[in-house]
Amino acid sequence: MAADLSQLVKAYDVRGVVPDQWDEPLAELFGAAFVQVTDASAIVIGHDMRPSSPGLSRAFARGAAAQGVDVTEIGLCSTDQLYYASGALNLPGAMFTASHNPAQYNGIKMCRAGAAPVGQDSGLAEIRELVERWSESGGPEPVATPGTITQRDTLEDYSAHLRSLVDLTSIRPLKVVVDAGNGMGGHTVPTVFAGLPLTLVPMYFELDGTFPNHEANPLDPANIVDLQKRVRDESADLGIAFDGDADRCFVVDEHGAPVSPSAITALVASRELAKHGGKGTIIHNLITSWSVPEVVRENGGTPVRTRVGHSFIKAEMAKSGAIFGGEHSAHYYFKDFWNADTGMLAALHVLAALGGQEGPLSGLVAQYDRYTGSGEINSTVADQADRLAAIKAAYEGQAGVELDELDGLTVTAADWWFNVRPSNTEPLLRLNAEARDEATMAKVRDEVLGIIRG
Repeated sequence: MAADLSQLVKAYDVRGVVPDQWDEPLAELFGAAFVQVTDASAIVIGHDMRPSSPGLSRAFARGAAAQGVDVTEIGLCSTDQLYYASGALNLPGAMFTASHNPAQYNGIKMCRAGAAPVGQDSGLAEIRELVERWSESGGPEPVATPGTITQRDTLEDYSAHLRSLVDLTSIRPLKVVVDAGNGMGGHTVPTVFAGLPLTLVPMYFELDGTFPNHEANPLDPANIVDLQKRVRDESADLGIAFDGDADRCFVVDEHGAPVSPSAITALVASRELAKHGGKGTIIHNLITSWSVPEVVRENGGTPVRTRVGHSFIKAEMAKSGAIFGGEHSAHYYFKDFWNADTGMLAALHVLAALGGQEGPLSGLVAQYDRYTGSGEINSTVADQADRLAAIKAAYEGQAGVELDELDGLTVTAADWWFNVRPSNTEPLLRLNAEARDEATMAKVRDEVLGIIRG
């Protein structure tokens, strides 16, 4: 019987529980399918620190090599380090990670040469079809001359490339606490930060895919409590938290207060625009703060609004030639990094901006953080479409209110906006609201939640 991969192959990647939903024999089939769909003659593979990652990664390599493809294994790495290797070597790549998911999960993030994304509409559906068929028929025949499997260390080259993209020569000494969450930041940060005028206070740098201290998802406030306390205890200038595969970074200021990813997006956008002579397109998804397009325009740039999700951002980056893009989820995308996302490069920009002036981080980011946001609020609903229709009916036709349906439903007025969008994988509606002041935001948020949960 063919394997049912509907719960394993997501919109942007492969992700599921090992060995219940997938295992090494299935990973081998994914390797063969990946090289067939990408028509690759050589590929690069990396993996995170999860207990199942080395075995799954090697199985994928065997499946690819059996089809005559040469495989370069870069071993332990962050996801953006794998994107670096794909871009620098101009090879399709596969990263074995489940990001911030619990220890029993694992997954594959795949890209074409130059770190171009492989998603549901760009090869992932075809990969799934092949693996489902082969799981029933026994897989493709190996070729007469298999490809080679060789190892290569890219950490130093990755670090040097990132540091070539940000001017760090004139930053003042800073004390920075970094919480790696037992994820891949513990592997990359020491090399990337080496030689900078930083006093580094490391937290949970030991690579441990069982995540013994806290879940490696810094967007959940519960997971940055340790970092916030340590920043205050150490009188540090800032704190940085990375997720499990270290492709996202989250920042707290000198008081331990979270800095919104929208403020980081606006700060980095202003720096990238300055680097490009005050011209360029900046991508932001539709639930980033109003601050982002405002700052982009003030700095001479052109903001472009997209749907939520990295495949949409990357596609728009490529189409528009954008120099930078940011999401509310702390994913940051750079033209200079093959349009791929790298939290480490965003972190270097924050360090350069803070270290290039005398004030504290709270003062620096205040100019980029102008409104009050609700954060993302999830509600379980029986019928997503019915609740969205109810919200639309409540606001449609109101004076001074505009509606659009680019991604879910966005309702905008002079002093506030909100977006409600359905989850693709769960019976949830996700609400994000923002206003010019706390009272207005709370009123709008509660009104909309009343309809969603009514």
